[in-house]
Amino acid sequence: QVQLVESGGGLVQPGGSLRLSCAASGTVFSIAAMGWYRQAPGKQRDLVATITSGGSTNYADSVKGRFTISRDNAKTTVYLQMNSLKPEDTAVYYCNADINLRPYWGQGTQVTVSS
Repeated sequence: QVQLVESGGGLVQPGGSLRLSCAASGTVFSIAAMGWYRQAPGKQRDLVATITSGGSTNYADSVKGRFTISRDNAKTTVYLQMNSLKPEDTAVYYCNADINLRPYWGQGTQVTVSS
């Protein structure tokens, strides 16, 4: 059974920082791309950032220069460093990964940016 377990969400003031983590567990033979998506209330789920197994990254325009995606050396954990957070970054953040040639989603972690 493959799982993605997220952590690191919470409440932060505008201009603050948070770091999200997502770890893959279970019977993992291969992980290709990993990424983060977010969904605000009443809106669709949108891509935030992705990273390939080779380390190539892609970001939504709205987070470029503020967010950084990375992976650990074992390439089973993905991180999202979020700086200069804005109220419009408030959403549930979901981890996504292509594991054993199948897409998996994490359970989601709430990020709230508010004073």
